[in-house]
Amino acid sequence: MPNYRRARVPGGMYFFTLVTENRAPIFRDSTYVRLLGKLLREAKQRWPFRVEAMVLLPDHLHAVWGLPRGDDRYSLRWGWIKKEFSREYLRLGGKQQATSRSRRRNRRFGVWQRRFWEHTVQDEDEYRAYLDYIHWNPAKHGHALAPGEWPHSTFNRWVEAGLYEPDWGRLPPDEQRWQKLPIGE
Repeated sequence: MPNYRRARVPGGMYFFTLVTENRAPIFRDSTYVRLLGKLLREAKQRWPFRVEAMVLLPDHLHAVWGLPRGDDRYSLRWGWIKKEFSREYLRLGGKQQATSRSRRRNRRFGVWQRRFWEHTVQDEDEYRAYLDYIHWNPAKHGHALAPGEWPHSTFNRWVEAGLYEPDWGRLPPDEQRWQKLPIGE
């Protein structure tokens, strides 16, 4: 069995990918989009962090978070969010995907894939690349013609900050002109 080891950089910047179980399109329903938003806000109240960038697609999400100085507990935050989302989703009538006997024995719901993918953002170039990747994702998956057309994204926040042009993303991201971004600001 693989040995899953998470990077731990207190106060670090992290890129995440979380996927629904069997890629179920849970977030096509605005009820569950709002629920996830509510839980993210509650998690930020309990354990502060910055959402640098995020996109929510029907069956997965990508995010870049910045953690406070000395704090590396992103797994605690995501674990709580996934657990609370699953409970409320099922309470509201959402359907879980088929689960194994082992998962049921360990009280795991068939709502999210068991793990999530994480990467520590090493420098400004990676930071910019992850922001581009996050914001380009709705167009990549055919959910929008351009990033600004997708409602569940931080793209327009970055446009307002002057870091993207409103029509960015009508070309592949590697062909776009980027302004310099300081990490964490």
